[in-house]
Amino acid sequence: MTFSRFLDPKNDYLFKRLFGTEKNKDILIYFINSILNRVGTDVVADVTYLKSDQNPEYAYKKQSVVDVLCRDQKETQFIIEMQVAKTPGFEERAQFYAAKAYINQMNVGEKYQDLKEVIFIAITDYVMFPNKLTWKSDHVTLDKKTFEQDLKAFSFTFIELPKFKRSIDELTSIEEKWAYFFKHAIETTEEELTALLGDDVVLKKAFDESTKYSMNEEEWNSYEAALKHERDARAIEEQKLMDAEAKGEKAAKIEIARNLKSMKLTIEQIKAATGLTEDEIKAIE
Repeated sequence: MTFSRFLDPKNDYLFKRLFGTEKNKDILIYFINSILNRVGTDVVADVTYLKSDQNPEYAYKKQSVVDVLCRDQKETQFIIEMQVAKTPGFEERAQFYAAKAYINQMNVGEKYQDLKEVIFIAITDYVMFPNKLTWKSDHVTLDKKTFEQDLKAFSFTFIELPKFKRSIDELTSIEEKWAYFFKHAIETTEEELTALLGDDVVLKKAFDESTKYSMNEEEWNSYEAALKHERDARAIEEQKLMDAEAKGEKAAKIEIARNLKSMKLTIEQIKAATGLTEDEIKAIE
């Protein structure tokens, strides 16, 4: 097995460290411009972090409302979220957070026309939209007939990592390199890193910041605590899935037994066919 010195940027603590701290603000700006294909006058030149509680020390405890909330020099707000575990209602949650950020701009005496756009970017470690083939999707509000975008308050970009299949040799854009970073950083070797980075100094910084060697003891402990939290959460979800499957199998067996009873089969025959106990079969009406 080839050794990689890089940690997992999907980790709650590390993600917040990379994208939610002043010292790495250049990484966040570069990421936003890359993923949203910002060029010319649309380029994000600077950002201001908006949440005082967006502290990476507490990210793994999920005490923050969103992972990263910031605004650029034009007052456009950006929400950046990493979602590792599949949870019901994440699409609705994304819209709720965007709406909340939009509403929170309004202070007493201000006008509605002063409200600025909110852009939500989410990286998910699971498939959100099974019917979509692409790993990245951009969602805006359009006129059904003309497809004009008259309502520009919100837009959403989702990056579904399981759908991203390209190897290092197949990467053709910086947004693909970001997807590769999130999905494969933890297994990237030094040789592969050279081929991946080229002369990209900001992405190199993102990799450099994703190592144990870049952390002090307290930071490393926070990373491990987040890792444990994520493992526990995954284990709980897996157990729920197993319980649901077992419940479904049991329900199917009971239905089969009910049908067999109506056909006047003996209890022994039904036990052999379904695996249910005698008491379970007798209890079926």
